[in-house]
Amino acid sequence: MTVAPGTLVLAGTPIGDIADAPPRLAEELAGADVVAAEDTRRLRRLTQALGVTPKGRVVSYFEGNESARTPELVEELVNGARVLLVTDAGMPSVSDPGYRLVAAAVERDVRVTAVPGPSAVLTALALSGLPVDRFCFEGFLPRKAGERLARLREVAGERRTLVYFEAPHRLDDTLAAMAEVFGGDRRAAVCRELTKTYEEVRRGPLGELAAWAAEGVRGEITVVVEGAPERGPEQLDAAELVRRVRVREEAGERRKEAIAAVAAEAGLPKREVFDAVVAAKHSAG
Repeated sequence: MTVAPGTLVLAGTPIGDIADAPPRLAEELAGADVVAAEDTRRLRRLTQALGVTPKGRVVSYFEGNESARTPELVEELVNGARVLLVTDAGMPSVSDPGYRLVAAAVERDVRVTAVPGPSAVLTALALSGLPVDRFCFEGFLPRKAGERLARLREVAGERRTLVYFEAPHRLDDTLAAMAEVFGGDRRAAVCRELTKTYEEVRRGPLGELAAWAAEGVRGEITVVVEGAPERGPEQLDAAELVRRVRVREEAGERRKEAIAAVAAEAGLPKREVFDAVVAAKHSAG
């Protein structure tokens, strides 16, 4: 396999405190042939703070032009350019522009490397006080209430710690939806303005955090949620079995598959879960 002569460099940028910029970031900004930035105005502020002037061409690369600009950048790479990709904060492609370019570069056998930098995901996870040995990053939840609930129901039984990004004006609705699906007593942490002057980590049950957020919250938000508790068969009563089946059905599973999955989770015979669902249906009627 022949590797294309150019190199794509994904560079992490500070999520708050400019002093967190890795030394290599300034070197790459100064030396790249092309600097692709999510916001060129923010890039200008970053380079001024670091005391560096890019020698290469600066282009915008954001959600609105990502599809159109990717082929242009790939051709630059194939022709031998060193292209540096930076986003507004954190690592490119992590809920930010970059995935398309990385995938296209790999497809053309272009070398892809990185300047490791700050990450809101890992910083929030480390500060949350919740288990960090196993976790999954879920990015941003859908804006529409119904779609948001459906997405949360998909991970209602997830035992790994969950990490989300959220806009401040949607935080109260998101926490309320999490409390509804995961339970109001599930532990969580809302990490706000990480590494900035007014950094705040608010820890507590989802129900309490939802009430707090209802008053209004500002800043960049990362939410960390405890995974689902591991429960034995004796801890799951009929009502809980029925609830779990309903959650799966509302997420799009057929009842037969939902019953089988819940039975497997609970370590129970499928017949026992089926009987609980039928009994609940009769009592509701």
